[in-house]
Amino acid sequence: MEAFLVSTGVVALAEIGDKTQLLALLLAAKFRKPVPIVLGILAATLVNHALAGAVGSWLMAQLGPAAMRWILGISFIAMAGWMLIPDKLDDADARVAERFGVFGATLIAFFLAEMGDKTQFATVALAARFDQYTWVIVGTTLGMMLANAPVVWIGDRAAQALPVRLVHGIAAALFAVLGVLALLGVGM
Repeated sequence: MEAFLVSTGVVALAEIGDKTQLLALLLAAKFRKPVPIVLGILAATLVNHALAGAVGSWLMAQLGPAAMRWILGISFIAMAGWMLIPDKLDDADARVAERFGVFGATLIAFFLAEMGDKTQFATVALAARFDQYTWVIVGTTLGMMLANAPVVWIGDRAAQALPVRLVHGIAAALFAVLGVLALLGVGM
């Protein structure tokens, strides 16, 4: 349960103000069809995070707990710093694959936008940290949906009402705490 709750919370907070949240807002404004957009986000996130989680699990198996403790600790602390850097949406992310319909455009654009994103790296690290791959993927996917689905349904008002800097600060603090705990070997 810890893997699920931590994964959900960390990714939901990390996603606030992220470029994929901006992409969700842009897709909602462009297509005005929330159901296929939300389903596209869900499908893209499941695939992306399943792959990222597999990488994290594989790394843990290859390197072992002792090496991964240091790698994870440093990675989580680096993620804390990365959380404090504002994201921006690239125009190419918004235009990709429009010819595949609303669901297809969302699926492809979201999958590509997530590549190398904070939440993808967080998923790799969380899957390496917790020996519960399925719960990490379910948690990180739920976290993405908690952050992005309301933006699609409610739109710009929801995105502007959130104190993005405060939320990013909280997420950065959580990543820093996870990093320090990993370096100390707590729970590993």
